[in-house]
Amino acid sequence: MAEDQEFRVMHDFVAAARANVTDGAWDYLMGGSETETTFNRNREALDSVALCPRVLRDVSEIDMRTKLFGHELRLPVVLAPIGSLEDLIPEGAVVPTQAAAEFGNMHMLSSVAKPGLEKVAGCVDYPKLFQLYVRGDATWVDEVIARAVDNGFAAICLTVDRAYYGRRDRNLSKSFRPTARVGAAEEVFQARFNWSDVERIRSNIDVPLILKGIATTDDALMALDYGVDGIYISNHGGRQLDHGKGSVELLPRIVDAVKGRATIMVDGSIMRGTDVVKAIALGADAVGVGRLQGLSGAAGGHAGIVRMLEILEVEIHNCLGLLGVTSFSELSRDYIEPASPLGRRGIDSVFPLLSEGY
Repeated sequence: MAEDQEFRVMHDFVAAARANVTDGAWDYLMGGSETETTFNRNREALDSVALCPRVLRDVSEIDMRTKLFGHELRLPVVLAPIGSLEDLIPEGAVVPTQAAAEFGNMHMLSSVAKPGLEKVAGCVDYPKLFQLYVRGDATWVDEVIARAVDNGFAAICLTVDRAYYGRRDRNLSKSFRPTARVGAAEEVFQARFNWSDVERIRSNIDVPLILKGIATTDDALMALDYGVDGIYISNHGGRQLDHGKGSVELLPRIVDAVKGRATIMVDGSIMRGTDVVKAIALGADAVGVGRLQGLSGAAGGHAGIVRMLEILEVEIHNCLGLLGVTSFSELSRDYIEPASPLGRRGIDSVFPLLSEGY
């Protein structure tokens, strides 16, 4: 593990990231839609889960590896897609792709992150995932997906919770427009996107298909009916529909409904190793990390993201050992219980030491 004295704990990324980005880009990364209720409930859902340790077990050897769609990961963590990533990291999406490959995990490329799928695909010979926003008709969609498959992306992910672009008051009030929104194509195509499109796409590709933005058991079961391989529980980081539930709160019921018939992913304010462990204990196969990726990338670029993953690995290792388990396969809901959150919100919940000037 790299001994980077600049980034010793997760808190260290925050001040460095804030200093490196504009006010608008900071609000884009750290804010949510309208009242930011969904955004705050994401964190509250994680804070409402307590860990229940077992003791006097041999935890001298801990294996944190897992497999996702047939590919081995060092941790059950995917660097989630971030549109307009170049507003946070000047080099854009090649940075998390290369960092993930160096560490041993995967990056999911956003279709609205520069420098584009071909350049990202060619930057490293390592498995990666591709996420699509619909900005054209069926022919356009099929052509983009074909390009992604031809360029070796290991799975295709369709974002399905963005029929309309969320009203993000922080950005609107300051007239900030993310790069990917400048000159954006007519978004009626995303509003028209429906299950028949999923059916067509599923029949046209041989790689795994993921739906990102599932928030109900009914839609999860419909996804199974349409042959979807991955159900990605997400509310877009609280940046789309306001007044929704936290993603992790939805996780157990969807896991119970799916019953192992698809890979389950989840995101939503997952920022610490304990968050990852909680999500896996609740039944997820892997988690997506978005804001933490953005913070570490803005703070230190490639090296920052690798360092973040190293710290996350240490936190997860410590958590598993203190819980009394030696692998994620040993986790179950026996290791968690409901708890009352402490009342901290947003960044204060994840990084409470910031207010103390640690």
